[in-house]
Amino acid sequence: MSSVALGTPGPDVRIDTELVVRLLTDQHPDLAALPVRPAESGWDNANFRLGNQLAVRLPRRAAAAPLILNEQTWLPHLQSRLPLPIPSPIRTGAPASGYPWGWSVVPWLPGTPADLDEPNPSQYRLLVQFLKSLHVTAPSDAPTNAVRGVPLTQRAGTVEPRLDRLAAATGLITPRLRAVWNAALEAPIDAPRTWLHGDLHPRNLLVDEGIITGVIDWGDVTAGDPATDLASLWMLFDDPRIREAALGEYAPTQATVLRAQGWAVLFGVILLDTGRVDNQRNAIIGERTLRRVCE
Repeated sequence: MSSVALGTPGPDVRIDTELVVRLLTDQHPDLAALPVRPAESGWDNANFRLGNQLAVRLPRRAAAAPLILNEQTWLPHLQSRLPLPIPSPIRTGAPASGYPWGWSVVPWLPGTPADLDEPNPSQYRLLVQFLKSLHVTAPSDAPTNAVRGVPLTQRAGTVEPRLDRLAAATGLITPRLRAVWNAALEAPIDAPRTWLHGDLHPRNLLVDEGIITGVIDWGDVTAGDPATDLASLWMLFDDPRIREAALGEYAPTQATVLRAQGWAVLFGVILLDTGRVDNQRNAIIGERTLRRVCE
């Protein structure tokens, strides 16, 4: 890895409202008259509001093109078992008008990202219910993901240079934090291969006046180690007693708790390291997470 921290990846294609209108006009003309306006986008996808109740979701990088297809294939199967709304695609689109990949029309879910409107501590019960409903044995043809749900030893080459870089720039990489990370690397995976969201950080949970209202951005949906998603407890809840209560209700093994803490370190380090370059919100999430892991 480069010794220079990298921020948000740039887009591989230009995506603007005019392109979205052209795609809709060609493929879903009954929706083309609805107003289109940019919405918050992430590393992988550009999002546009479509009227008041819909959104258009388009990969902005070649690496994300297969991920949108995973959403289209699997979210319709998952949504019926989950206690929270998810943006399961209601229409799909094909490459056209110079745009090279598939894309989706999805419901627009109301709420504010949880880093801007933190959930009420009592919401840990709903989050645990969501995780337990999601974390069921995945079928053999479930998508795989090289960076989510895998043994943490496979991610050490990405995390450890970031730990060293942040140790030189901040006071957050303490001996306690490194001990948590090392314990997670050594913890065996003793949980079955389940469905995962894969990227359950606060910007992907929606909250309205403290109540969790939805879970978005399922591009990393995959099968693997459920400890990946359990890391969200350290990203969402400040009170260690609430995290302890959530773990008690979920009832993971001790090895799974260690791995979940390791995934929290991974998310925290990546969000802080990249966020320091060009995304203050991500940097704040990362710093909060690393501080909580050390409590």
